[in-house]
Amino acid sequence: MKSVAILKTLGVALCLSVACSASYAQDNSASAPAATMAAPATSAKKADRKLGYTVRKALSKTQGLDVSKLNVRSHGGAITLTGTVPDQGQIDKAGEVAQGVTGVTSVTNKLTVRVQQ
Repeated sequence: MKSVAILKTLGVALCLSVACSASYAQDNSASAPAATMAAPATSAKKADRKLGYTVRKALSKTQGLDVSKLNVRSHGGAITLTGTVPDQGQIDKAGEVAQGVTGVTSVTNKLTVRVQQ
């Protein structure tokens, strides 16, 4: 009688062990693709941030260009310039400088002329 109870207990323990192992294995395999996808997204964001910084630096070194109200966004090599500048000549100059930075594939120039008061 005791041996039957012991065998039942061992059987239940074995079933629980197998069930826990199976769910643990599934959890690891399900999270593995998410972990591998996160790394490229992080490196792409880092590259975008670096390119945006490089464009901003080039714009700030340009003589005769007021960058105080100018924003630079980067996504996959595409640069978007937004904000305001004092005159139309600076809009054109900003677009040319941004296009000349290594790694820039396109420039969307959404700059506007600031209204002087």
